[in-house]
Amino acid sequence: MNQMRSDKKRRPGNKPTGLPNIPGLDLDHILDHLPCYISIQDRDLKILFVNENFKRDFGDGTGKQCHTVYKGSPDICPNCPVRKTFQDRRVHITEETVRLSTGKICQIFIQASPILDENGNVTAVIEMATNITRVKIDRKELITLGQSIALLSHGIKNILEGLQGGAYVVDEGFKDGDLELAQKGWRIVNKNIFDITDVVQNILYSSKNRPLQYESVSPGELLKDSVQLFREKAAAMNIQLEQQINPAVPEVRLDAASIRRMLHNLLWNALEACHNDKGKKELTVIAKSDHFDENHFMFEITDNGIGMDNSTRRNILEEFFSTKGNAGTGLGLAVVDKVVNKHGGRIEVESEPGKGSTFKTIFEIA
Repeated sequence: MNQMRSDKKRRPGNKPTGLPNIPGLDLDHILDHLPCYISIQDRDLKILFVNENFKRDFGDGTGKQCHTVYKGSPDICPNCPVRKTFQDRRVHITEETVRLSTGKICQIFIQASPILDENGNVTAVIEMATNITRVKIDRKELITLGQSIALLSHGIKNILEGLQGGAYVVDEGFKDGDLELAQKGWRIVNKNIFDITDVVQNILYSSKNRPLQYESVSPGELLKDSVQLFREKAAAMNIQLEQQINPAVPEVRLDAASIRRMLHNLLWNALEACHNDKGKKELTVIAKSDHFDENHFMFEITDNGIGMDNSTRRNILEEFFSTKGNAGTGLGLAVVDKVVNKHGGRIEVESEPGKGSTFKTIFEIA
């Protein structure tokens, strides 16, 4: 918005000079119907005026400091564009994460412009803010889709090469009548079928926002089924896979398909952490379902593998963050995080280099 000077000459009906003489058209009417949030603030960041769009999503706010209205915080935002505009009389633009009066978090794009008096002094700042949450979500989904396609292409290329190699060994075994060689080839084929299924399912889950399909399920049974799926793999990797199920945990309402995907990723992550630790003779993964407290239950996956340092632990749930180089997509634990968040749960991670990791996914008993 261009710099604004106060205009003492107003037409009847609060129409600023230059507006067409249309019945019912005044400045307040225009501001209220702009598709953005308008506020005017003084040097103390106290709100002097807001339009109807602002009131609808943040409450009135008049007389309060903007950061208490936007964020419920007593502290001024570090990047406050209004404060900068008071300091240098320039237009300032920024993005902020704010909380609506409903409690919903959203992203807004803010432009602060000075209101100048006749001497060129800043008497107030007008702030226009636009809710860009939907744009941000769409942009992230497009980026995720593009990255997913690139990862999928790279992953499928490697897996296809594995399938071709395995199929060649199977063919050679049949030609020579060597059943042991054919079985070896089939194990290679089977592993790559598992890998391609895992990659595709994680990418599909990451790129789609599928609504949860709740049903009554036993956490113990879900864990038992997932552990059973990895029995042979764990044995082939010389890893002891144990399960500890507390039968006292009641049935709960969950989206069984996404919880299975979560457990699948956590178990596979734990097995790989053990497999990559070349210094231990006894490698173990323990999968547990139990009460966390009176109102919550948990799935806990513990391994005694390579572990993680603090930097890795902080980033491990981010999409496309991987410690496995070309061998990983960086989606497995990001999918775990997405599943847990959609169920209103939380994740606790404990890890130390050389000593292994523990992932707890905690959900409410409802």
